[in-house]
Amino acid sequence: MRDQLNGQAPDLLLAFFSGHDPSAVLDLADRIGASVKARLALGCTAESVIARDAEIENEPAISVAAAVLPGVELAAFAIQPDDWPEVLADYDVFRSRLGDSFDPKLFILFADPFSTPMDDVLDLFNIAYEGVPVIGGMASGSDSPGGNWLFLDRGHLTTLTGGAVGVALGGAIEADVIVSQGCRPVGRPFKVTGAQRNLLLSLEDAPPMERLQDVFNGLSDADRELMKNGVYLGRAIDSSREELGRGDFLIRGVMGADRQRGILAIGDYLTEGESVQFHLRDAATATEDLEMMLLPQTFLDPPAGAFLFSCNGRGTRLYDHPDGDVSVIQQYLGGAPLAGFFCAGEIGPVGGRNFLHGHTASMVIFRPQPEGDV
Repeated sequence: MRDQLNGQAPDLLLAFFSGHDPSAVLDLADRIGASVKARLALGCTAESVIARDAEIENEPAISVAAAVLPGVELAAFAIQPDDWPEVLADYDVFRSRLGDSFDPKLFILFADPFSTPMDDVLDLFNIAYEGVPVIGGMASGSDSPGGNWLFLDRGHLTTLTGGAVGVALGGAIEADVIVSQGCRPVGRPFKVTGAQRNLLLSLEDAPPMERLQDVFNGLSDADRELMKNGVYLGRAIDSSREELGRGDFLIRGVMGADRQRGILAIGDYLTEGESVQFHLRDAATATEDLEMMLLPQTFLDPPAGAFLFSCNGRGTRLYDHPDGDVSVIQQYLGGAPLAGFFCAGEIGPVGGRNFLHGHTASMVIFRPQPEGDV
């Protein structure tokens, strides 16, 4: 790696570990830090990791990317689970814990899903740093509390089994963020007229199951087969808009149904009056959506590097071949250095606000800031 950086010590290093026991992760993180001597390093454990040209699923692997960033300001932070009540209760405490010494252009954030109230965290990011993208994901190395590991190395290795680690970036860098949800709407939008926490009770005064049956009846045979394999609900980011299309929704899974009452359980809390629409997901739609978002990259200078944070429901769980997302991405980025992992929830902005997603590929693409820009 030092050879690739022409012998320079990197300013930022990200590392992701899959399939290793905790003691091995700590040892590997420490050894990487000692060997590479990055100014700042952070990362987490994952179910599977992503390298420049491959998605390495369900086997021990490490994905590492490092960068020399002249003129770029960095401020790292680590927040323990017990600190969240204080951090979230006070705007000034929140900013001070995130190293509020410059105007950030981007945050990279990794968190434990069992101990981080990510929706509340991102709500505060959207207020405290309005318009600044937050990109990253939830650690996926364990399906039980205390099983994930996060680390931050600023000359001394800090490890956490909960909470979050992250870094703010500012100065001489340009960052393009892409959030590809890979779903398409079917039927028409509906207004929620009854909801209780994550239970969808009525859509325009009719049982949700009845509305879903109407949508199903209007689908093609191919789309009916897709719906049998899973249906998703899109929550409109802006319910005041009259015209809604693909990309205007936050995609949430339909977790279950009570056929007797005709209600649905959704993987999120719903509110009366918001607009929703049923969605389908398949490999072709996911590829098409990702290609559509990557197309503008072909008109720009080659990127210096990228990070990819993909849902652990993608990969070969979605595609019938390996490297489904990264192979498409590199067709447009031309083999740029890239690292990432499969997440238990992806973080990224849609419509100017940061959200926690599911079933999504969330990525950031870096380029140096052109000389003369401020």
